[in-house]
Amino acid sequence: MSDFLGIHWSPMKVIGWIGNILFFSRFVIQWIATEKKKAVVVPLAFWYCSLLGSLLLLIYAFYRWDSVFIFAYLFSWIPYSRNLYFAHKERANAKNEFTTCLKR
Repeated sequence: MSDFLGIHWSPMKVIGWIGNILFFSRFVIQWIATEKKKAVVVPLAFWYCSLLGSLLLLIYAFYRWDSVFIFAYLFSWIPYSRNLYFAHKERANAKNEFTTCLKR
């Protein structure tokens, strides 16, 4: 690929930058959601950006074979996945409770 903005672009460099953008965007998403509710809110999009961003950055870290970078993202997907699991489970339970109330 070519140089743009002083960066030599390659497919792996694009993956790394997309990972960085996703990981950064989670802060913006959380900030906007918190400002709207005037209370601390962590929306599902925060966890999806965290998970996808960290996985893309992990792929890039393996490509660079940087042990510090690899270790930084090697296990971060675990709490993000777990939080998504609990969030979806909570929504499913709420939906089931709602439909149960409607059937009464």
